[in-house]
Amino acid sequence: MKGSKTVNLTSGNVWKCLILYSMPLFGSAIVQQLYSLVDLLVVGNFAREGALAVDAIGNATVVINVLLSFALGANGGCSVIIAKHFGANDNKKVRETVNTALIAFSVLCVMIMAVGFGFGSLSLKALSVHGSYFGDCLTYLYIYIGSLPFVFLYNLGCGICSALGDSKTPFIFLVVSSVLNVGLDLLFVCVFHLDVAGAAWATLISQAISCVLTVFVLVRKLKSVRSEEKPKAFDKHILKDLTLTSIPIILQQSFVSVGNFFVSKRINSIGEDATTGFTTAFKVVCMANMGVASMTNGLSNFCSQNKAAGQYKRIVKGYFAVLLYALATSLIFLALFVSLPEPLTKLFVQKEKLTDDALEYSVQFMVIVSCFLPAVCVKIISDGAVRGCGGNLGFTISTFTDLGLRVMLVYVLTDAGWGFAGVCWAWAIGWSISMFIALAFWFFTVKRFPKPQAETTATQKD
Repeated sequence: MKGSKTVNLTSGNVWKCLILYSMPLFGSAIVQQLYSLVDLLVVGNFAREGALAVDAIGNATVVINVLLSFALGANGGCSVIIAKHFGANDNKKVRETVNTALIAFSVLCVMIMAVGFGFGSLSLKALSVHGSYFGDCLTYLYIYIGSLPFVFLYNLGCGICSALGDSKTPFIFLVVSSVLNVGLDLLFVCVFHLDVAGAAWATLISQAISCVLTVFVLVRKLKSVRSEEKPKAFDKHILKDLTLTSIPIILQQSFVSVGNFFVSKRINSIGEDATTGFTTAFKVVCMANMGVASMTNGLSNFCSQNKAAGQYKRIVKGYFAVLLYALATSLIFLALFVSLPEPLTKLFVQKEKLTDDALEYSVQFMVIVSCFLPAVCVKIISDGAVRGCGGNLGFTISTFTDLGLRVMLVYVLTDAGWGFAGVCWAWAIGWSISMFIALAFWFFTVKRFPKPQAETTATQKD
């Protein structure tokens, strides 16, 4: 491995190691969120029907996120398995995992695209998308589905690079493509007046370039991961490991997206102003959560490598290091969202295209929900540590509890006369309860760690 840009996370100062490794992941997540935020910003300010264009992208994104859950699952599952073999210095298994993942997830991508094109229109009708922007919504959805091969390969490449300790390369390429995305958004929407379709094409082209660059570097990086034995092109046992590791992540992401589907359906029934307000505020709040989630992916790889190496004390230290970083970040976002909800909303939709009710809904969601960002931060970090240590059951239970509570409470509270406030408090309550469940599984995981050898010997002498 000499001369390789891969990084072993089982040695060195834990705090320094994790911050240098996790910060590019955090930056990547923020930049990825900026993809969709820029789409909202440009169409909300420059499209002919700004608020309706925002609603179209917002509703299309609800369906898109269900499809993206499989790409994110591929990223997370592949990353954890490769990190485990890399931590155990088994280069042959690393290469075989990469080969198997590329084949398996390419087939999965084709299947997801077929489902997306086949049921795209039906899914928007089930979502109760208003006829005033149904056509734009469907256009955005179909163009994005066409970009899924690039999305899958990019996420898979990022997961492999991260598992090998390189979180900087994908971040650099993502920044490059994001700058391109901004330029193409302005070109297609402001100059060519393609509105929602222009934003979708800008995203597709940008993601394609980011994917190509990442795959190019990944191929070169894998050449440095040498093994004495020739790795298999496909291994059914590794496929089983990938499937068992990826399914909880896919289920988490897809069930969250399906939950958001039903939540959006209820919000759409309140009215177009509620849809505009929720779409804008939700995108902004998601920026904070995606940043924390990205650091969690880094923690999962860290835990997986160190568990394979038997470095259990480093896992605990790493958990608290990332938790402190993430809490500090969430508090910064909290202060920003609570103090500037109106300017943040108006940033994405021009004042003359934004009704007073839509603004009020956006401010209400941003202020209430952001106050509970530290709670969801603890939940996400604990889930990531448990997943990295192989606790897929605990991770899954924590996630489904959060999702189930939020979906149920949205309907219960809005039916009880809370109106749009019920949507906001459903998020707050769901995050708070699931935080305690995630912490319980983390403490249970730590309790099962083997005792240090010195401690075991002392106990035997007593």
